This record gives sequence, structure tokens and C-alpha cells, in this order.
Amino acid sequence: MSPIEDPIQAGLARGWQVVDGSTLAADRRFDADVVIVGSGAGGGVSAEILVKAGLRVLMVEEGALKSSKDFKMREADAYPQLYQESAARKTADKAINILQGRTVGGSTTVNWTSSFRTPPATLAIWRRKFGLADYTPDQLAPWFAAMEERLSIGPWLTPPNENNDLLARGAAKLGIPTAAIARNVRGCWNLGYCGMGCPTNAKQSMLVTTIPAALDGGAVLLTRMRAERLVFHGNQVDHLLCSALRADGLAPGAAQVIVRARHYIVAGGAINSPALLLRSNAPDPHALLGRRTFLHPTVISAALFGQRVDAYAGAPQTVYSDHFLQQAPIDGPLGYKLEAPPLHPVLMATTFAGFGADHAAASRQFVHQHALLALLRDGFHDDAPGGTVRLQKDGAPLLDYPLTGAIWDGVRRAYLSMAEIQFAAGARQVKPIHENAALYSSWAQAQQAIGALRYEPHLARVVSAHVMGGCAMAGDAALGVVAPDGRWRGVSNLSVHDGSLFPTSVGANPQLSIYGVSARLASELARELRP
Repeated sequence: MSPIEDPIQAGLARGWQVVDGSTLAADRRFDADVVIVGSGAGGGVSAEILVKAGLRVLMVEEGALKSSKDFKMREADAYPQLYQESAARKTADKAINILQGRTVGGSTTVNWTSSFRTPPATLAIWRRKFGLADYTPDQLAPWFAAMEERLSIGPWLTPPNENNDLLARGAAKLGIPTAAIARNVRGCWNLGYCGMGCPTNAKQSMLVTTIPAALDGGAVLLTRMRAERLVFHGNQVDHLLCSALRADGLAPGAAQVIVRARHYIVAGGAINSPALLLRSNAPDPHALLGRRTFLHPTVISAALFGQRVDAYAGAPQTVYSDHFLQQAPIDGPLGYKLEAPPLHPVLMATTFAGFGADHAAASRQFVHQHALLALLRDGFHDDAPGGTVRLQKDGAPLLDYPLTGAIWDGVRRAYLSMAEIQFAAGARQVKPIHENAALYSSWAQAQQAIGALRYEPHLARVVSAHVMGGCAMAGDAALGVVAPDGRWRGVSNLSVHDGSLFPTSVGANPQLSIYGVSARLASELARELRP
């Protein structure tokens, strides 16, 4: 087999302008037409579009530049190197664990490739409640189509692994429809380790697509560089102040960096983007900044099967069901999307409930374990308004996210749905990931026990990999700090291009929504700024 081509190493050899902050011994200043803070879905898409328009672009990334040579399919390496807080970022009360990328390419480098257009029902709420009149399925369709072509997003035609097929088989027995998930891959080896960085460069993340294109076009990339604050002068951003980080990517080093530009784009992702703007005292007359931050709170149901499931092997999350999103009005009781996540030893051990002998017994059954996820659609029900990003004493972000009665009602219903599907698929035992749950041997037993569980923080295990909102976009200044064109209200040269724009959650894995919306906003900005 021929060696895997590494586009990052090839680009560096061609002379890409990449500056690693950990190597800076003295203060520096950089100038550009456009500075983009963050290199994930929004930042990467925007960088390529603006470079193609002839603009000088500089990208600022807090994480390091890694490539396929660094992706060894080992959790112990991947989580500290590629994720915020070593894949252990948590809400203020520690009740929700949040997985977010922290590397060049952001979360696109480590996500599981699931790609959905923004659901029409979500866009309808955005138009009706938030004044986003131009956010219709027809008006966004060309942007989604363009990004699907650019990033090779399409149907996954390989038969699903057993982990995903169990969702399909169990749901079919109950008359619940399922469908295949589109994936952004090209020449995928079907390994199943997407969350640790793609070792074959098959995943068409920003790391191997838009960022190399931008660097080939003359963009500059600063890595291990923390954006501390935007400095305002009147109604404009005057400059961006950054701290170069040490080799560990955590502690500030010796150098400070000032970046000046005609225009500034914040694309650090929900949580980090609101935090940067809070540290900067960005104009916020209606006290909206950081509020309405959404997570798709996610709960898990585990099951033991007689046959091997090998949930670590084969493409993750290739089957889904929206059946339980469509059972009630979008602003009624919380609906939820069902998917089948991959299982790897550390991910399973740190997510599954229990301890001691019970936890050890579950680990010994690793190859027979199956899991389902239910992603709850927050941000539409009056009792699910999301959370609030605030700053800690050192300026680091912290998300307060209250788990309300409406969310717990959705959790209980989701546990029931997932257990019923798993038993229908032939599970011998099912256990909701809840500290007080046990292994249930029948659907009747599980149904009764799930109804009797206590639903409160730290008992039901809640996780999330989808962070949205905090810099809401709206037609009315009283509802959003950002206008429908992505521009920050009250500042002439500041935009936001990432998932923090969304005024509600999406109700689906958000990467394609971010790609399409950011492509549209960046293209409009390029027409205005191009030389």
C-alpha cells in the first residue's frame, strides 16, 4: 500500500506562512485585510472564500497544527492534543460534559462527519420569531449545495456497521423510520476513529480542504495563539491582542502579538466566541451576549447483545431517526434525534455510569456493548432557553446551562424510546446511562424502572458535542447582537461566522449549517471588501 499523502506536511514544504506561537521569543505585529479568530467550520470556510477574493487573510488558532502523521488512533494522545480541556470541558455545575475541538480545523478535525442541512422547521422559527426573513430553505439551498460539493458531503453507501444496523433493525421492527446520514468523506477507509483525527485524510475537514487552499493562496496562520481581546476605538475594532502560548498550548509564553486589519471575523465557536467578545466589552446594549447558548443535551442508552457489536469499528453514526422530532410541534415537548455513536475504551469508561465491580463488568463486555444517543432539541420550548456563557476570574469561559423540567421530561421519554428499540433489536439487557439505573432484562422491566428514576443533575449522564448560540443573529436588535448579514451591531468592521450565530439549536448535527451560513456571509463580505 502506498504511503498516505499528508497535505499539511506538503504545504509546509511549499512555504506556507505558519507561525507557531510557542516559538516566538519577542512581541510581534501582523497586518492583514481580514483577521479570522478560529479555524473551524466557520473560520475555515470564510478564509478560503476571502482569499479567493484577493484579500490578505490571517487566521488565529489557539490549538496546534496537527496532521495525519500525528493521528495514531489512540485516545490518550487525541483528547489532550485535539480537544478543549482534554475532552473534559464541563458546564458550571459539572452536569454536562462538552466535546469541542481545539486544533487547526477545530471540531471539524475530530467530529464524526454527520452532515445535515438546517431543518426547514428550524428555519421557519428563525424567520417568524427572530426576523431572519432571508433564511429560507430555497435561499440557503445553493450555499448548502456548494459546500456539499466542496467537502464531498454525500450518502454513505457502505453497509452500516453492526452498531448502526442495530438501530435500523430495532426501529424497523417497531415501525419507526430511519435513514442514512450523509458524511463529508472521500476515499474513507471505514476505520471508525474519526474522533481522534482522520489518519488517512479521508475526512474532508477544514484541516485538509479550506485551510490548505487559503494557505496556498497566501493566507497566514498563527497557531498556539490565544485571542485575548479586541480593542475598540469608537465604533471600530482597532486591533486584536493575542498571547502566544507555550508548547503545551495552555500557559501564555513570553510574547504578545498585535494584529491589525480592515475587518475582524470571530469564529471561535460557541462558548469561545462569546467569551472573546465579553473580554473585549463588545457593544451589548440589550445584555444578550453569551445568552441563549444551546447544546442539544444528549443522553445515552447502553445495551448488551449476544453477538459482537464492535462499536469501535466502522464508520460512526451512519443511521439516524427523526421520528421523535416529528411527533409534536417544534415548540412543544422536547423532541429528540436518535443516532448510534462509536464506542472506544476511554470514551466509554468516562461516559458510562457506575463504578467499581459494575463498571469493570461493563468494560469486560466491551465488544458486546451497543449505545444509542438521543439529542434533545433545545431553544424552542419556553422552559428550554439554553444557557449563558460567562467569564471566570482568569477570563476563561464557563457555560451555565440549567437542566429544566422540560429537558428532564425529554430525557425520560428518550430513555424509553431507546430501550424499546434496543430490545426490539434483540438486546439481552439494556441500561440507561443513569447512576441509579440497573441492567434491565425486558422491555416491561425497563419501562417501569425508567419511569421511576429520579431526573436531576449528576444522576442522568448528559453530554454534548453540539454547541450553538451565544452571539444570536436576528433582524431586531432587541433579539440579537448580530444582524442577519453576520455583522456585529454597533461596530463597523466586526462579524461573527460560526455556530454562535444561531438563535436556537439546529435540531441536527450543526456542521453543515455552519458551513452553508458562513459561506453565504463570507461571500457577501468578500464582495464588500475585495480590492
